[in-house]
Amino acid sequence: MTDLVTIVTPIYNSSQFLGKSIQSVLSQTYENWEMIIVDDCSQDNSLAIAENYAAVDQRIRAFKLPKNSGAAAARNAAIKVARGRFIAFLDSDDLWAPKKLEKQINFMLKHSVALSFSAYEKINEHGAIFELMGVPEKVSYKELLKTCVIGCLTAVYDTNALGKIYMPTNTKREDFATWLGILKKVDFAFSLAEPLAQYRVYCNQSSGKKVSMAKENWRLYREQEQLDLFQASYYFSHYAVRGVLRTMFPRLARALGILR
Repeated sequence: MTDLVTIVTPIYNSSQFLGKSIQSVLSQTYENWEMIIVDDCSQDNSLAIAENYAAVDQRIRAFKLPKNSGAAAARNAAIKVARGRFIAFLDSDDLWAPKKLEKQINFMLKHSVALSFSAYEKINEHGAIFELMGVPEKVSYKELLKTCVIGCLTAVYDTNALGKIYMPTNTKREDFATWLGILKKVDFAFSLAEPLAQYRVYCNQSSGKKVSMAKENWRLYREQEQLDLFQASYYFSHYAVRGVLRTMFPRLARALGILR
């Protein structure tokens, strides 16, 4: 008997790609899963799409939040009602490889891993691959502080080892904060080098968004992780330098192991 996996999917105005994301779950070779889709008060027909799939496959459940509350709150609502031993995350515009769950769950069980992740590919709105996001073999709390190498669409944690872990709602880096929280409980998160998911990017990130993300990272270091000024500055410098290298000098970043 295989262990049940709960797949957490928040949706908000997701009608363009939601069907493809659900289809990538339906194509999984590991079949003992439930998919909980939480609508954050979409203004399009996202919820109707999710409900149509739920009507056909009883492993899929869909419901709507009473008010727009953000992705973290939507994910937490799904985690609250999750029945699976393993909690996995898939956003409404991303995709999984067919053997994603099979390979990742088998890896976790074989090696007693509490938190796992994998490499993934970046795709454009048409589904064309344009970048491979490699990962280190393992990462500790201090290493993760330097840069978040765990893509949310690849993360899976074991509730038998950790209990249910909820995402903080007071930061826009809620996934990053969640993995840091887990790594305060266990020594390492372990990865699979094979790309098992695809992260969809609609357009080039604006400089304004990059500045906003940098500010959120600083807030996370100081407020969420309670790092002192010296510690926060140290880890933020790693974050900033790695970000510049990955964006502006990918070949150098790859040579240095920042891009793999």
